[in-house]
Amino acid sequence: MVNDSQLKELIKRAREGAGKRKFTQSAELTLVLKDIDVKKGFNINEVVVLPNKPSRLASICVVASGDMGTRARKAEIDKVVEPSELDRLGTNKREARKVVKSHDFFLSDTAQMATVGRSLGQFLGPQGKMPTPVPYGAPIESIAARLRGAVRVKAKNQLNISAKIGNEKMDDAQLAENASAVIAAVEKKLPQGDKNIKNALVKFTMGRAVKLTSLKEEEKAKK
Repeated sequence: MVNDSQLKELIKRAREGAGKRKFTQSAELTLVLKDIDVKKGFNINEVVVLPNKPSRLASICVVASGDMGTRARKAEIDKVVEPSELDRLGTNKREARKVVKSHDFFLSDTAQMATVGRSLGQFLGPQGKMPTPVPYGAPIESIAARLRGAVRVKAKNQLNISAKIGNEKMDDAQLAENASAVIAAVEKKLPQGDKNIKNALVKFTMGRAVKLTSLKEEEKAKK
């Protein structure tokens, strides 16, 4: 539905409309869906590794102890939660919510998954952030490195999906590649693929959203 040249044009126009600010603006892609019955439990929760890493990398929390915990710390993973701290978080809802909100992705030693479910499941579940189980001896360092350049793309019982594809420091081609990766991942999860995508919008933090439908209408008018 959306080709590379159209994505670049959307990004170009969105950038022009955002202006210069005193902070680095994020770039966000929104896909509007159609012909899907959300009442039947429509749900997407995908992790998409972006071809071009943004300057703000995803934050990762690992639940582990022993060797895995040690390796996670050496890999400079943002937060390592030991089993003792996990038990404490289970009794402190305010702090548990803070931990869940502060991190984009969660990994857990498979041996701790049941405890994670009891302690943090009520907070992780609704956010679509239940941890990925990591077996003993798995390369936690490379798994974390992969996730640092990823975004979570999710939608539950709604006809629009939004995901950050980078920021204004990245050029249009890099942002277009990231947007294309997100679109490809979403299409694979839709019943009719790209036919279920009604519109695509790109927006920078302080700018207006530029719509694909408007771009196509302009292209038709020129013919």
